[in-house]
Amino acid sequence: MNAPAPIILYVPGLLPKPPAGVHLAALRRCLVEGVRRSSPATAKRIRAHEDAMDIVAWTFDFYGEHRDIARDTAAIDRVIGQTAATLDDMREASSWTRRFTLWLYRLGDRLPFLIPHLASERMELHLRELHRYLGDEDEAGRAARDMLKLRLRAAKGAGRPILLLTHSMGSVIAFDALWELSREDREEIDVSLWVTMGSPLGQRYLQRRLLGSDRPGADRYPAGIRRWINLTAIGDLTAIDPRLADDFAPMVQCGLVESITDLSLYNHFRLDGQLNVHAEFGYLANAVTGKVVGDWWDEVTAGG
Repeated sequence: MNAPAPIILYVPGLLPKPPAGVHLAALRRCLVEGVRRSSPATAKRIRAHEDAMDIVAWTFDFYGEHRDIARDTAAIDRVIGQTAATLDDMREASSWTRRFTLWLYRLGDRLPFLIPHLASERMELHLRELHRYLGDEDEAGRAARDMLKLRLRAAKGAGRPILLLTHSMGSVIAFDALWELSREDREEIDVSLWVTMGSPLGQRYLQRRLLGSDRPGADRYPAGIRRWINLTAIGDLTAIDPRLADDFAPMVQCGLVESITDLSLYNHFRLDGQLNVHAEFGYLANAVTGKVVGDWWDEVTAGG
């Protein structure tokens, strides 16, 4: 009898996304390409499993609208066709203007009273959406977490090894959902690998508002995660602190997770010619992400 196939559960970040099926197909295409850049054989094995990846499509309930995938199709084709960041991509991602903006954001995170003076129009929009989630307006936050918990329970019930793959705000939803499962619902969920991409979890502002932040010791953090790998693109202004291993070191010390590893990469996704180092499609098509996912897949299917 064959062992249950692994599953990659993907939780996207803020902003409207395409309809779930369309979005998942594009995400899967990018991820398989990322894996192929590290291991063509592993990419072929993942591609052979139609249900290897699933999406927690929470954004439609949050925004009440979908994004037209046609706006991204050409950019997705380009990021897949371009095997790695060019020298120009790298220079732009690490430019002094981007580094200065990152410094300002970090300053605002340490001194919140400065945020109104530092925030751009786009940043203000994201802050409003973040506050809506954190404040659970219209139970939007709870609905997103419940959607993820439903998928996690189903995967556990089927005995499937789980890779929880989260982008941006999706990592906050995942942290809170795992905390609720392990601390309030008292359920055991075994996430063999949690991968965060472009995560804002390094922000002090967010850390003070995560579920469990008022609890002492180990109860402050979720249980049920074996390993955690955090990926941050150079110049990603959402992940203002790209190192999560130090912020969440108590999770390792308390035995809640075996290890937390921080890795960096260059995200060369461009939409309408503009470099977007935070883009989910660029993260997934990257060889660094692909190696992490491919190595996990090979590990959990070894001997299967």
